[in-house]
Amino acid sequence: MNTLFPIFLKLEQLKVLIVGGGYVGLEKLTAVLANAPQTHVTLVAPEISTEVYALARQHPNVELIVDFYKPDFLEDKDLVIAGTNDKAVNQQVQLDCKAKRVLVNVADTPNLCDFYLSSVVKKGDLKIAISTNGKSPTFAKRFREVLEEILPDSLQETLDNLQQIRNKLKGDFQEKMDKLNEITKVMK
Repeated sequence: MNTLFPIFLKLEQLKVLIVGGGYVGLEKLTAVLANAPQTHVTLVAPEISTEVYALARQHPNVELIVDFYKPDFLEDKDLVIAGTNDKAVNQQVQLDCKAKRVLVNVADTPNLCDFYLSSVVKKGDLKIAISTNGKSPTFAKRFREVLEEILPDSLQETLDNLQQIRNKLKGDFQEKMDKLNEITKVMK
């Protein structure tokens, strides 16, 4: 049973550390910036790929540090993602995060993660996060592709219209919920 608690974070209000500058670091940096482009990200690694440098040049809030990981890099960080090709470094990052009570994700190591990065479907303001409880990121990716294909691009217009209706509704919370439920019944 999947007991994960789904949550959407305002990453642009947090400070994120990514440890790893290769393919996995790039993948995680790309995911963060695709969802929250103004996020303050520090990426540290002894070697940083040209693709990471290229992405960082497009985002002024990304700081790249060419160095080996040290626990000092956790200072003032709210969230950490470890994605190096060195299991010992990844495990040390996880241990250091636990000691400082900082949430951590260790790529491809579910038992060392406080949270998983989901596969995300985006259609305007609608975001759907998909989780397989860490069992199959590939399945989550494929399912995301299916949802992206079947959800219409006009969804944003629908969301905007519903927001306008919601803003004009009168009455208490229950009356507003009843009216919105009636309006959205057509989606069944």
